[in-house]
Parts: sequence; structure tokens; C-alpha cells
Amino acid sequence: MARSHPLLQPYKPTADDPFDVIKATHLLNRAGFGGTPQEIDRVQKMGPAAALEMLFDFPEACADEQSRTDVPDLSSIDDYPKDFRELQKLMVGKTEEERKALRQKLMAANREAVNATASWWIKRMAFGPYPLQEKLTLFWHGHFTTSAKDERQASLIWNQNELHRRMAAGNFRSYVKAISRDPAMLDYLNNSQNRKAHPNENYARELMELFTLGIGNYTEPDIKNAARAFTGWAHDGDDFIFRKFDHDNDKKTFMGQYGNFDGDDIIEIILSREACGNYIAGRFYKFFVNDELPPDLQAAMGDILRDSNYEMRPLLRTIFASKAFYQPSVIGSQIKSPIQLVVGTVRLLNLDMPRERAISGALNQMGQVPLYPPNVKGWPGGHAWINTSTLFVRYNTCVWLAGGSGQFAMMNPKGKFRGMANGPDTGFKPSTGDTAEAVVDQWVLRLIGRPIAPDAREVLINSLGGHPEREDNVRKMVQLIVSMPDYQLC
Repeated sequence: MARSHPLLQPYKPTADDPFDVIKATHLLNRAGFGGTPQEIDRVQKMGPAAALEMLFDFPEACADEQSRTDVPDLSSIDDYPKDFRELQKLMVGKTEEERKALRQKLMAANREAVNATASWWIKRMAFGPYPLQEKLTLFWHGHFTTSAKDERQASLIWNQNELHRRMAAGNFRSYVKAISRDPAMLDYLNNSQNRKAHPNENYARELMELFTLGIGNYTEPDIKNAARAFTGWAHDGDDFIFRKFDHDNDKKTFMGQYGNFDGDDIIEIILSREACGNYIAGRFYKFFVNDELPPDLQAAMGDILRDSNYEMRPLLRTIFASKAFYQPSVIGSQIKSPIQLVVGTVRLLNLDMPRERAISGALNQMGQVPLYPPNVKGWPGGHAWINTSTLFVRYNTCVWLAGGSGQFAMMNPKGKFRGMANGPDTGFKPSTGDTAEAVVDQWVLRLIGRPIAPDAREVLINSLGGHPEREDNVRKMVQLIVSMPDYQLC
């Protein structure tokens, strides 16, 4: 029976606490990458419950395990098929020697294919039909971390990205078993080299420390015995394989239980621990709501996850519908990740996506390139996003996206900096108005989604120079808004 907590009670709009533009904006920021004025207006009119139903209306995890979304277009890459589906077809019917030769031929083009995949994903986040699914995919990419830097086959990185998308709000038990068999994960944490004669503990350690339990909820002997249970788990190209002659069939002691365990048995034992549900619930809460998480609130959320047999939608719905989510102290308190900042700005300004190299260069300098997390812990997030160098890039990237010029510096492939003299050709045409006050209030509401300090508002009004009807004046005013500290938060 799940423990109750007052902050997990559903938020219900009242006359004194309405579901206003600020709350609608907050929902679209946290459950996606921000909303256009039309989307915010629609969500506000729908109310929080109906809006949540709309956001969760994306394909179920197990509807079709073989289903795929649209695919990256790789046709511009020399020596590469048009897309990863075509690549898979090329492997069919070939001997292992022929497959190996083909992979070697494609290896030089793999880096370009990875970058094309990252660009494809950024566009999905900005323009795709299911913003919450993409936000969850980003969450899981930072949780079940794999880096394309260490993976020679671009197709495996895309396959894993699709796995995150399919399982985004599905069953966590099934998800852990699937990611444990994922070829990119098997490579990244060296489980393909995990054999009875020489057990490799990397995956077993991170499975418990980062993926399911958290530090302090397992022992070193647990790691050693879990590693033995995962021996023989490997892959052949896109396919998981079990090498039975490399598997340790001897009995093992794990978390107080004794038996001839394999990897799935280890996962089942882990999920039976209270710490597992609490840990995953805490990761959700800190990503979507707030870094400050009282232990009793975390325990109550863990109960919801366990009581639903690790189906994740009930917990996620509870979080997004809760009083905790709509607390005034939570709204506008989260530092935007670089991806949230860039994708959100593209959405809020109704831009076309700038060219791939410019976006990836900016994200690189800000410390978050899709498919390239820094290590197995993923991105630290929070205040780690902000320092003296990244703050400069964050401000100037947003100004550049809003049509600004001059100071935004980009790093070219040789590691040298070059100035971006002009803003991108993204079709940004700011709306004007009759009065400076009305124009400022309209754009502040659209871009920040909550009130700003009176003196900051006055600066924006003065920046229009008494001519709010001039497009150039409004564009410069918008550039001031996106370079404000308030814009760095959502």
C-alpha cells in the first residue's frame, strides 16, 4: 500500500490558485521543451488534467518492439546507405567475414552518421509530435548512459536511442532487462568481454550504483557475484547473443540470496529492494521537479512505482499532476540544460533549425552534446551548467538565435574560435505592437512565462526607443530578454 504524502495530492485549480498562463508554461517547459503561444493558450484552456492526457498520448512501450520512428537521413554521407534500416538490410545473408569487412568500410563514415543522428534527434525534440516522450528519452539517455565517443557502430547508438524512446514511460523491469542486452551498452561497459575465466565488473557495478539502487545499497561481493551472473552476455552486430560457454553456471550469493543466478535473476532481486523504487522515483523528481527531495516524499513515490509493478506511467502522471510540481518555489527554479535552452529557444521564437555545425558547436561549448555524455554518470545538471565561460556562451547563443550578431564565438573542427558575424537565417520575424508596454509584456510572457522585476521591465520598454512598431527595435528587445538571467531558468 503506497504511503500518502500531501505534496503528491493532485493540484486542482481554484479561483485563488488558477491554472493560468504561468502554470501552463511551466507544464510545457518541464514535460517538454517549452510551448509556443498557441500551445500555451490551448493547454491553459484544457486545464491540467486534460493537458496531461494529451502529453502522455504517445505510443505505449510494448505496442510493437520492432517499431521505429522516422530515421536519420544519411544519404549525404559517402560510403553509407541512406539510413540505418538500409544498413541492417546490407548485413542480411552475409558471412561474418563479409560483415566485418563491411563494418570496416563504414567505420570512417560512422562519426558523420553519429553527428547526423544527433542532429536528427535535436530536430525531433524541437518539432516532433510527442514532446514528453522526447524529454523522457533525454532523461534516460543521461541515466542509462552510453557515449558515441566510444562506440564504433553508429547504428547501435541510434538503436539505443530508439530503445529509450520506446521504453520511455513503459515498464522499468522490462527496460532494465532490455538495456542490459543492448549492444551499445554491452560495448560501453565492457560486458561483451565479461567471461567466466575473467569476469568484468563494470556493468554490474554501474547497474547498481547508477541505474537501479544508488550508492550504499549494495556491497563489493554483490558486484563480484552480479558480474559472474552477466558473463556470456554479448552481441553480434545489432543482435544480443548469449555465449553459454563463457557463462559462469556456478552458484552465487547475491544480496543474501543463493542460487545459480543469471543476469535476469540479478535484476529481479534488485527490483525487489525498496531502495530501487525510491532511487528511480528520486531521479524522476529531481529531473522534472526539484533538486530538493524530502525522504518521506521520495519513499511515497517509490511505493507508487513498486505497487504498480514498476510500470512508470502511474508515477509520472502522479508527479506531473501533483501539488509538488506546481509549487510556486518550483516554477522558474530549474536551470535550463543546454539542450533545453537551445531547443526551447528554437520553439519559443518559432525558428527554423539552424545548421547542424553551429548548433553542435554551441552545445559543445555549453557542455551537453546529444549522444556524447561526459562519462557513465551522465551530465551532472543543475548549477553545474553555469560557470563564467558557459554563461557567456549561453547568453550569446540565445542572442544569436534571436538574430543577433558579433560576439557569439564558435569553435571550428580544428579547435580554433571564429566569430559569428550574423544571426542564423531561421526566419525569425518578431511581432510588433502599438505600445512599448504591451510589446514588452507580450514577449516576456512568451519567452520567460512569469513576471520579471519592474526595473528589468523598464529597461526593456526603454530599449524600444518609443517605436514598438519597428521590427528591428523589437528584435533587439527580444535579444535583451533572452540574455537575461530569468531566461536561463524554467
